[in-house]
Amino acid sequence: MDRFRRFDEAYYHRFYEDPKTRVTSADEHAALSEFVFAFARYNQIEVKSVLDIGAGVGHWKRWIEKNTKGVAYVGTEVSQAMCKKYGFSHRDIARWRDRKKHDLIVCQGVLQYLPDPDVAPAVANIAAMSKGLVYLEVTTRLDLRERCDQTRTDADIHVRNGSYYRGILNKHFLNIGCGLWWSKEREVPFFELEMSG
Repeated sequence: MDRFRRFDEAYYHRFYEDPKTRVTSADEHAALSEFVFAFARYNQIEVKSVLDIGAGVGHWKRWIEKNTKGVAYVGTEVSQAMCKKYGFSHRDIARWRDRKKHDLIVCQGVLQYLPDPDVAPAVANIAAMSKGLVYLEVTTRLDLRERCDQTRTDADIHVRNGSYYRGILNKHFLNIGCGLWWSKEREVPFFELEMSG
């Protein structure tokens, strides 16, 4: 995994720990975690296991440990430094597939770092490990141009259109909005207009 060498402690300090340059704080991230778990509760989707792909500085891990009971959490990372610091498993989602399935899979800020040949295998691996609900966040070309704070966002990524990711994701998942996706292998628990397509 030498291709991920750039994800050292300095990278995570700049984008996730330093209050002057970080993309988000733990408190800001907590609102996202609350939203995803509230969405699952509202739709009667049981979340007893979470797989966090690209777990970074452990925002999801800490929130889950603090705010949920009986939820098994597994975090994976390509960064040796973060694996050592937080106890994550050293995994590359394009080349690894867990034998277990997980109620919720989080893949936040990962796919934009993968080269083109690795994106479809990564999404297929996520789909194979999903019991249903996936939270996915990817920076797109439009995001970089119109939405991202350029002083805090890592622009050293594979810049792609949203349609590129949708084309790959739609093979395995239904888009239910706000970064949430549902496995096509599972019965759909949502009303028709609660889904985007």
